[in-house]
Parts: sequence; structure tokens; C-alpha cells
Amino acid sequence: MTTNSTAPTTGARLIDGSGGRRWRLRAVPDLDAFEGAEWPRLISVLLANRGVRSIEEATAYLGEPGELTDPALMPDLDIAVERLQRACTEGETVAVLGDFDVDGLTSTTILSEGLRELGAQPLPYIPDRFSEGYGPNPQAVRTLHAQGASVLVTADCGTSALREVELANELGMDVIVIDHHTVPDQLPDALALVNPKLAGSQYGSEPAAVGVAHKVVDHLYERAGRDGSPEEHRALVALGTVCDLAPMLGENRDLVRIGLHALRRSKRPGLRALAGVARVDLGEADPDTCGWQLGPRLNAAGRMAHASTALDLLLTDDEDEARRLAAELDRLNHERREETTAALDLAAGLLTPEQLAAPLLIVASEQISSGIVGLVAGRLVGAHHRPAIAIQIADGEGRASCRSIDAFDVTALLRRHDDLFLRYGGHRAAAGFSIEASRLPELRERLVADAAEHLTSEDLTPTIDVEAELPLAAVNGELLRRLQQLGPHGIGNPTPRFLARAVRILNNRAVGQDGSHLQFTLKENRVSWRAIAFGLAEHAVPDGEEADIVYTFSKDNFRGTLQLEVLDLRPAA
Repeated sequence: MTTNSTAPTTGARLIDGSGGRRWRLRAVPDLDAFEGAEWPRLISVLLANRGVRSIEEATAYLGEPGELTDPALMPDLDIAVERLQRACTEGETVAVLGDFDVDGLTSTTILSEGLRELGAQPLPYIPDRFSEGYGPNPQAVRTLHAQGASVLVTADCGTSALREVELANELGMDVIVIDHHTVPDQLPDALALVNPKLAGSQYGSEPAAVGVAHKVVDHLYERAGRDGSPEEHRALVALGTVCDLAPMLGENRDLVRIGLHALRRSKRPGLRALAGVARVDLGEADPDTCGWQLGPRLNAAGRMAHASTALDLLLTDDEDEARRLAAELDRLNHERREETTAALDLAAGLLTPEQLAAPLLIVASEQISSGIVGLVAGRLVGAHHRPAIAIQIADGEGRASCRSIDAFDVTALLRRHDDLFLRYGGHRAAAGFSIEASRLPELRERLVADAAEHLTSEDLTPTIDVEAELPLAAVNGELLRRLQQLGPHGIGNPTPRFLARAVRILNNRAVGQDGSHLQFTLKENRVSWRAIAFGLAEHAVPDGEEADIVYTFSKDNFRGTLQLEVLDLRPAA
């Protein structure tokens, strides 16, 4: 079942929050379809907000993962599997060229392991971010051909690789593109384009590339008379899907639920070693473990050095080697944090007041590494609530990463000005491009003007969507259990946010290295909750006074208990 959380917010109420933010309290939806439901009324509200239309659908949504989507609906999957089956039968060398992020790394791992176990000779290859850039490139294609590859499989890239696929064809290689990126007007002449976003696709959901790769390999195992791909692959599907911010809808949500169970039991030396350096218990892995602990360390390799370190970690069977590689990734992650902080300080000095007031932020410098431009852009979006582009200038070329807000499709922006770019691509919320450095002034003028035409002041006002009012005194064990069944959360299935009025603030104190966070106890009648509010110290409500809060539930990793995460607060109205 595919659901959609983007139901109209007609009747929503806007409430002033702190620091210029607004709270948008959704109207209560029609709940007639849930009459007689066994769960609390609030759960029906949340289900209706996610497009669930009946008790039958709700029972399926809250229950165990159901049957996954028919692989026959995935474009070109049968063509790809038939060719790879022949490669396995004949022991051919199959090059697997993946992206350097977690989605690409997990896709490459699944494909390489599956092909090897079924008889082919996989040749995994991750391009160097700094010298080769994203996706296939002519030199890589020639190198892989020279090493004996008769089949080239791209993982999390390739949909826009027109000249590289043409070159591979000229060299006599069959090309299979496994991807999920936006489809351009002109497609490469590949043997198979396995991408659920192709025109006419009936697949019904938008898996990350690792979900597509898993579908291919799982079907390949079944063709070989096996039960399906190994459980360890399902763990990688969860990791890649969460880290790539794929919509948490339909099959994706089930893949992550299945994969998290596998991740908690994983015996893969690389994952266990990575959890060790991150100081997390893999046995309790959840989406936050993937997105905030494991994922950043895997990504650090490609951002700071070469992603092959992360790929080697995922592929190794040697526990000593896994510990060594995990320690190196942890070191690179610390380096990445320091470099990101320095780049943000640089960006703050480069952006003029006029540029900060524009509907689109663009910062370009030779001192911003191409490995962290995406992180810089993302932080600028978070700080200023408007689309942002961060660009590294090197050798006469700008390499950029774009991040956006919900109201703005950044890849559509690039498409409207595609004459500017040497190459570009991406999703609605994230994209990248390269451009001649001499055209950067033109880029700034055209893209800022375009954003001004498409964005309103309301779009640029930070707004927190609140699904329902939930007094702290109404929270009980049954409600918390049902709330957990709504997960895992992500795009399309957001973490529920609630409003509680007139709660008392106790034991209020600033925490964190820079004192920017708040830690306190919230009390309503006889109910007390420990709470944390990140980045809200400047909006603190005095100890002992009452506040209106927008909150969600989160795990206190230090104590291992549930706490409230306060997203915004203001003195009680």
C-alpha cells in the first residue's frame, strides 16, 4: 500500500513560535472511516494524515511488513537479470561502478557479493570524488574494460551517462544501469535501464538505488534456484535507504523495517566494527543509528579521501581488517566535522546581508572542499530556511551541491537553466552540478531571480508542522506502543510532532559545548518528562514558568530511556 502524507492542510491554524518561526497546527481530519478502531483516537488522526483510508489499510500499516512489490513492475529488471544470470553461468567479469555515498556503497556491495556467490567475477569500482567526479567517466570505463569486464553495471548512477555508455558499447561491453535518479530527456543506450522513475513505470514507489539493486540481486538468486538474497543484504538495504533519505512510503517503509531487523542481528564484520567506533549497540539499531552514526562515517571516506575505504569495510570478512578500516573512517569523520565547521565560518563571512536576504543562497570559494559542499549547503538551508548552493572553485571549474526546502524543487531549477552547466542531476531536495568558473556571476543572477519568481515569503518563513495537540498527561504506554508502530519515519511518513500547552519548565539549564542547547524537566499536573531542546537556549523560558511547546519523542542515547525533544517553545499564551 502506498500512502501519502502530503494531504491538504486546509483549515490548518498558524501559531507564532519563537525566533520568527511559525507552528502550523493541522485541522483534525475526518475520522469516520476509523469508527470502532482498537487503537487510540490520536493514532487514527495520524493515520488519516498519512493517507490511510480505512481500518483494513490501517491494520496493514500498523502490522508486520506485507508482500513486496512484484519485481516484474520494475523497468528492464528481467533484461538485467537475464544478462547477469548468463554472466554468472559463464563466469564473466562484471564491473560494478557505484557512487561514493552510502546508497552507492551499499548497492555496490550487494551487487558484488551476489554476483560472486552466483558464479561471476565482480570488479567493484568507486570513482574518486576529487579527480573523477560523480558517476561513470571515460577513463574508468576503459580501465574496467582493460581488466576484462564484459558487463558494466552502474549502481546509484548512470542514468545521465550518455557518452560513457556509448563508449562502453563501442568497447563491446553490455551496460546495465541500476539507478533511481531523475530521468533526463535523453537516455543512454544501455542494454537495461533499471530505474523506477522511467516514464511509464508502474512500480508504485521510489526506492533508493540500494533497493533497486536488492531487487535485481534477489531476483537473480531466485532465477538460480535459491530462496533469495542473504539476510545481510537486507541490513544494507535499510542502511542505504535511510541514509539516502528515500521516501518512507509503501515498499520502502517495509524494506527498512525488514532491514532493521536484519541489521540488529548482523554478523558482517564491517558493520559491527563501525558500530563499535561509533559507540552504538547494533542490537538496538534504528533509523537514527543509520542516519547519524553509521552513515556519516561511511560517507566520510568519499568526502575526505577515497570511498574505497568504506567499500572495503563493507566487503571484508576479516575482523581485524574491519576494525582497522572502521578506525580510519572514524578518524576521517572527525576531520570532516572540523572541515565543515571551518567552511561554514568561511561561508558566513562571504555572504553579504543582501545575499542572505535573497530567496536562494549561493556561496563559492576555492577553500571549500568538493567533499563537503553538500554538508555546507544543507547547514545553510537549516540555518536560513531557503535553498542553498555551495560551490568549490578549482582549475577553472565550479563543483556544486544544492539543498532545498519542501516548497522548492532544486533539480527543476537546474533544468530550467541547463545551458549553464557542464553536467547536473539530482532529486527534488538535493542536486549537484559543475560549471565553468567564469559563468558563476551569471549563475548567481539567473538562479536567484528564478527562485524569487517561484518562492513566496510564506515559503521562506520557517514553519513547524504540528499534527495534533497532545497534553503530556494524555501520554501512556499504549499510545507510545502504537506511535512506535507508525515508524520508521522519513519523507512521506514524518515523525509526528505534537503541541502541549502550559507545561511548567523546571531545572532549566544550558548544555552543549557552546551552551546553545537546553535541558529541562517538563511537568503537567503530576506528569513529568525529561526533555532536550537543541539550539534553543536563546529562547529559554525562565525556570518555574509555563510554556507552550512543540515536541516529539526521542531516545536519550546516554540513559537509554525515552525523552521529549522540544522543537520550539514560547511563554504560555
